[in-house]
Amino acid sequence: MKVILAKTAGFCMGVRRAMEMVMAESNKKEGPLFTFGPLIHNKQVLDLLEAKGIKATDDTTGITTGRILIRAHGIPPRDREMLENSGLKVIDATCPKVTRVQAIIQHQSNKDRPTIIVGDKNHAEVIGLMGYSNKPAHLIEKKADVADLPPLENPFVVAQTTQDTEDFRKIVSALQARFPDIQIFDTICDATHERQEEVRTFKERVEGVVVVGGFHSANTQRLVKISEGEHIPTFHVETEKELPREALSQMKVIGLAAGASTPHWLIKNVMQEIEAIRARREAPLVYGVKQIYRFLVLSNLAAGIGAFSFAYAVLRLADGKTDLVFPLMAALYIYAMHVFNRFLDKGAASYNDSNRTTFQKQHKNLLILMGSIALGVALIFSFITGFGTFMALLGVSLLGVVYSIPLIPEGAGNRYRFVKIKDIPGSRSLSEALAWVAVMVFLPLFSGSPGPVLSVVIAAITVFSFSYARAVLFSLFQLQGDLMVGAETLPITLGEKRTLTLFKRSLLSTALLLVVSTLLNLVSPIFCLMLIPLLTLLLCLYTYEKQWLSPGIVLEGLVECNFLLAGLLILL
Repeated sequence: MKVILAKTAGFCMGVRRAMEMVMAESNKKEGPLFTFGPLIHNKQVLDLLEAKGIKATDDTTGITTGRILIRAHGIPPRDREMLENSGLKVIDATCPKVTRVQAIIQHQSNKDRPTIIVGDKNHAEVIGLMGYSNKPAHLIEKKADVADLPPLENPFVVAQTTQDTEDFRKIVSALQARFPDIQIFDTICDATHERQEEVRTFKERVEGVVVVGGFHSANTQRLVKISEGEHIPTFHVETEKELPREALSQMKVIGLAAGASTPHWLIKNVMQEIEAIRARREAPLVYGVKQIYRFLVLSNLAAGIGAFSFAYAVLRLADGKTDLVFPLMAALYIYAMHVFNRFLDKGAASYNDSNRTTFQKQHKNLLILMGSIALGVALIFSFITGFGTFMALLGVSLLGVVYSIPLIPEGAGNRYRFVKIKDIPGSRSLSEALAWVAVMVFLPLFSGSPGPVLSVVIAAITVFSFSYARAVLFSLFQLQGDLMVGAETLPITLGEKRTLTLFKRSLLSTALLLVVSTLLNLVSPIFCLMLIPLLTLLLCLYTYEKQWLSPGIVLEGLVECNFLLAGLLILL
């Protein structure tokens, strides 16, 4: 079943900013943390915040210490003044788009111009906006309300930032007909407009639309209304549990949209669940191939196969050897570490990929057995190869397991920011890349005479660059889930844009190194073959960046294929 994901699906800029701010404050552990009212209109996110000890409150009476965060919707000036006088540290997460509307209302109403707001009467943003008018503002929810307005001189109109653009145009036309001197401020957020237009374009491309978001979210409800207005079968769900599987199984192509307060992991869960629904018209062979592909990716076997192929390529490049025992040891080690760390890293997993989490629960015993056998066989091979090789692999294996194990007793953990090695900012990607270099480049050195020093060094840099890029790319896929649990990954530490820039520069620098080294005859010309998987790895990055594919097993599998490609090219 094909799913077309709306490019604008998920957190808008304002909500993402508010979430990042509240999570950053939560991870500081500087005392109680509150939000003034529910942060966003999404039950799942609010439940998560509650579980992290972040409480929503509308009344600060009795609260004298701690921090309180103003949500993205904004609040009236009187509430802001009350918070600032409460003794709490106030953190303003009001969306900049909303702040702009507040400023327009304040500026125009100070000129004694009547204020008209197009919005939902009980919406938090509208309540906040009305407080910025120096005289009672007039609220309009629909076109028919224009007739009920009293006579007004030189009024102005603004819109709630998440209003339906088509409805706003109709209301503005009616207002202009009645008040020719009215000044129009189209304050609907660009992201809201794009989100709504994208749903309208689904009409010619899909057989049905699934909209993911809170049942009480106004902007999500508008997306549902717009889709229904285009006469497309539309299903509004909060999570994958509400999906109408029987109805969807009759369709081949589904459009997937989401409200501005819907987190990425919920969208991803719904998308994976839809893709897993076998359309009745799907050929059994196609379905079978998809299931095999899914098993390879979710069981980490795809990562192991890719590691074997890549390690073979590296061995040929560094030493010119064709002994398969070292690529096999590297692949078995990498596979085992992926399995064990997936189970040890329980916090973010449920948010990053519920599909994988469910798979791991269903096949827990099998996966642990396979991981244990893989590590055991790798150690046996290393012992047969030589005692030095065995001790080296044993040491790297212990470090791989220790990475996710708390090094500080559980009772004392709350007093320290770094309880595990993986808690150190950016350590996950770096540790993974160093482990790949250790088992692919340095482990074979214990077996005898190494190849040319320059070849070994450049091979090590190539492995580090590829594996580091892979780890960073997967961290980008898991960004929102890691943010929810406070994981200190590179994208969270540097930000998504800086991480993407680092990713590109790292791979392009490696490409330059390979070309220059070959032109200067420092290494064999065969090194240039690594430029092909390097470029396809960059293509995977652009696929993510341009949202050609959403993070999931398809994109993950494509990333692993780059490492398989490297070995195949060297073999050929």
